Amino acid sequence: MRYPVSDHCDGERFFNTFQKADRSLGDVYRWMRTRERTPWPAQAPLASHAPPPASVGPGAVAVTFVGHSTFLIRTASTVFITDPVFTTHAGPFGLLGPRRVRPPAIAASALPPIDFVLVSHNHYDHLQPSSLRLFAGAGFAVPLGLVPMVPPPLAASAVTRTVLELDWWQSGTIGDAEITCVPAQHFSARTPWDRNATLWCGYVVRVDGVTVYFAGDSGYSPQFAEIGGRFPGIDVALLPIGAYEPRWFMTPAHMNPEEAVRVHREVKPRVSIGMHFGTFQLTDEAIDDPLRALDRARVQHDVAPEAFRALDFGATAIVDAAVEENHRRPGGQEVRR
Repeated sequence: MRYPVSDHCDGERFFNTFQKADRSLGDVYRWMRTRERTPWPAQAPLASHAPPPASVGPGAVAVTFVGHSTFLIRTASTVFITDPVFTTHAGPFGLLGPRRVRPPAIAASALPPIDFVLVSHNHYDHLQPSSLRLFAGAGFAVPLGLVPMVPPPLAASAVTRTVLELDWWQSGTIGDAEITCVPAQHFSARTPWDRNATLWCGYVVRVDGVTVYFAGDSGYSPQFAEIGGRFPGIDVALLPIGAYEPRWFMTPAHMNPEEAVRVHREVKPRVSIGMHFGTFQLTDEAIDDPLRALDRARVQHDVAPEAFRALDFGATAIVDAAVEENHRRPGGQEVRR
């Protein structure tokens, strides 16, 4: 057996505990035959925003939306990045598959030094080896089975670099950060022959008096309520809101904005920020449908706009764990005081 046997692993392959998320070839064929794909623009412009802050104080966190599921996150002592993908396409070699309609809002060359990288699973829109190699000097947290995808360390970092390979609910530390791997309702595959051979997950990061929850890719499941129960006082939750149509096909693996708002209410973070939209056309909804649907879902569930929002590409939200009232800074930085 390659892995410990558990409620989500038979020793060789992983599975979801509540609902099967991957689809059969017959389902894929039906979707391809019947899909009603809303055209996206060939390119979508980026607005100009102030660069991410060079520092924040204790108890504060700056979250910058780079695109899709990639966020640059800074606390008082630590800088980390989630599912970094800087390629032009979300497919093999970063050159095939769905094409990027918005470039990364921050070029990889403009990023500050990164302390660690969170990788949620192995789908091409979340894991590109060429993008991971940009962070060869950083630490990594990956779910079970993905250590072979971690780039070799730079010579100068080989002694100090930490790589965590985690199962659901396992924790480890990189520098000052405690990182816990948490469940997600999804699946894994990079080829037709490796389906569910590696794990998928989200992460809860605690550092400098701040707690950040990065949900990765997930359909809706009871696991979110459990995450909220185990980690009270989350300051920022990064939740997927895109790639959800048609629902008959996507529901097990990708939640829609209404489900994401339900997750927000169950996890109970100070602030939720939407992700996984407006970058690669992976499914059938229009490019702006997730944002419109998020507006409707907030009204439906009586959630304030400042409690669950989507950042513009390149914009930064600064959340201070010690304060409650929202203010906005010029240049795209949203500050919670």
